[in-house]
Amino acid sequence: MRLSAVALCVMLLVAGLTAFAQPQTMTLEQAKNTALERNLSVIQAQNINDAAGSGRLAAYGRYLPWLGGSGSWSRRQVEGPTYIQGVAIPGSNTKATTGSFSAGLSTSLTLFDGFSRESNLDRANSTFSQDNLSVIRTRQSIVFQVESAYLNVLRLEQLVKVSEENLKRDRRQLERITESNRVGALSLADVYRQQSQVAVDELAQINAQNDFDKGKADLVALIGLDIAGEFAFADPTVTGSIDSVDMATTRVKYKNLVDLTRRALVARADFQSFKVGLDAAESGVTSARAGYFPSLSANAGVTVNNENFGNLFDFKSFYWGVQLSWTLFDGFGTNAAIQSAVAIKRNAEITLAQTERSIGVEVKKGLLDLDAAMKQYEVSQKGLISASEDRKIAEERYNLGAGTLLDLMTANAGLVNAEANLVNASYNYIIAKRNVEYVLGERAY
Repeated sequence: MRLSAVALCVMLLVAGLTAFAQPQTMTLEQAKNTALERNLSVIQAQNINDAAGSGRLAAYGRYLPWLGGSGSWSRRQVEGPTYIQGVAIPGSNTKATTGSFSAGLSTSLTLFDGFSRESNLDRANSTFSQDNLSVIRTRQSIVFQVESAYLNVLRLEQLVKVSEENLKRDRRQLERITESNRVGALSLADVYRQQSQVAVDELAQINAQNDFDKGKADLVALIGLDIAGEFAFADPTVTGSIDSVDMATTRVKYKNLVDLTRRALVARADFQSFKVGLDAAESGVTSARAGYFPSLSANAGVTVNNENFGNLFDFKSFYWGVQLSWTLFDGFGTNAAIQSAVAIKRNAEITLAQTERSIGVEVKKGLLDLDAAMKQYEVSQKGLISASEDRKIAEERYNLGAGTLLDLMTANAGLVNAEANLVNASYNYIIAKRNVEYVLGERAY
């Protein structure tokens, strides 16, 4: 019984360690959700938006009255002789100590400040909207980056499999050539040549595996995970095989450049952010012009004071009134502020126009990349079929003695290249399709 208990504990410990050593598998959706929670760019954008919310609250606060309180306490001691008709009486030194307590409460309310409060509130609201739109676009950007990096990892994994299969195929070929040489059917030169090819395949496999590992490291860092952790990336919903129906549907869906550009201008959060920024710049001009207007405020307060704290409220003083102030000349300071605000507004208009142009270019380039990716996939499919048949024929001819090993190696290299081209074309198409979705900016996260 004791031995069984010990054996059970050992089994549980081994199972726990095995489970702990297993890499965590993440799907594409899990990777995107994790990145939205842990990516530093998303967190920074959200922090800026939170700060803008505080600024908007402060802008609303300028419509509320200002309230302040004060209090003080002091002691005063006077020492000196007593004087009679200007003559000090000897030995008549006295000390007099007095105290003073005071407290006050005051308030003021701005009634008019040349529309400075209104423009400041508009600018604060615009800034908050800008930062909120920036958060949206940052989330879209991070999701697209994660999708691209995730698909790149899957692509590199497939290339590793291609190199591994090629290495296995050439090793089997080396075994056959070695056996044929042993019985005198093939020359020793073919053995050496195939050994050299296997060495090249091993190097290619090492490089492919290294690229795959580095791609995973980049993805892990982008998501915001611990780079020292072990993670595996697999998603059954993402496959490298492209459906011809899906490709035809995509062509129809993304064929109208003018309509797609218009949709992007409506949906893109960064473009809307620059439009809001123009509104903020206009509010800045209004705020700068406030220096030419008078300001009017109302104020009121109460103060209490006494020599004794217990009788502090025996003497009270109330005051209230309004105050009008108007700067008649400020050394052209207001004029300079207006000119600076107008320049900022003009630059905001230029930035908006440039952004509109850039979005149009991004949409067009995205469609061109998508069209090229479709054509590359179709050509790669045909190339793989041709390369497979070419290698099959070259292998049969070599086995029959009608072809050379060089012909077989050339055909095999063509097959490997065709397989890699198809893998690259498949994932390039998927990434290009998601890039079009990203430049349109219609997907929210």
